[in-house]
Amino acid sequence: MPGLPEKKKILITVRTYPTPARTGVEVSCTGGITQDQKWIRLFPMPYRFLKPNQRFSKYQWIEAKVTKAAKDGRPESYHIDRDSIKIISDVLPTARAWQKRKAFVYQLKKHCLCCIRKERADKGSTTLGIFKPKIIERLEIEPEKEMAWTKEQLEKLRQGDLLENAPKEELEKIPYKFRYSFRCDDTECPGHTAICTDWEMNESYRKWRNDYGDDWESKFRQRYESEMINKYDTHFYVGTIHGHPHIWIIVGLFYPPKPTSSTDLTLFC
Repeated sequence: MPGLPEKKKILITVRTYPTPARTGVEVSCTGGITQDQKWIRLFPMPYRFLKPNQRFSKYQWIEAKVTKAAKDGRPESYHIDRDSIKIISDVLPTARAWQKRKAFVYQLKKHCLCCIRKERADKGSTTLGIFKPKIIERLEIEPEKEMAWTKEQLEKLRQGDLLENAPKEELEKIPYKFRYSFRCDDTECPGHTAICTDWEMNESYRKWRNDYGDDWESKFRQRYESEMINKYDTHFYVGTIHGHPHIWIIVGLFYPPKPTSSTDLTLFC
């Protein structure tokens, strides 16, 4: 049975690239942290169908009515009353924002993915988390088997053409899978390879393919491989897949500048 509606204040931290929905049109998985420092997953979220004044950005605070998901056993999963969404903060300019973001987000930071998976296996609890990989080895780019939506998927997407607030542009399928290979700071870590479904990453592909044509991959790798490894203090937001609780994927990237002093190194650890 679903729970009763609750009003929550949520700092949005994650938004994945949309996919055609089993019911409805298209959805993305949105994640955040509540005011009382708990993970929350808002799914399904038809983000592109929200009213313009409700289309929140990452690291904005929103207020909304949510109800514990009845058919999703993951403890952080809630359904959201779309009409109740209110944006209650601006996004700070990046140069001033990272310290404030870190001060809040790092309170839920875990040591590594190996630890998160073990905690999930032992306690059956958390299905969302954030950690810093010890080493990001590479970014893998693999073509999808199906480079375009199937007929069935297109039919689902086109159900929304006449709906209020329907996006003018039909959802594009990203014809590649993006995966990170990395190792945890754990002596027994076997190494991991995980798909990344971050909306920002996928939108970068679309933009740079249009801007650079066949040379899009070099620009893409510069940003999401070279810079994420060498320039930024990159962390991964991770979550499990509904119906496959043993599979963890990267649902977002958190990439403040690398610390430049001993104070920076210890302040938020």
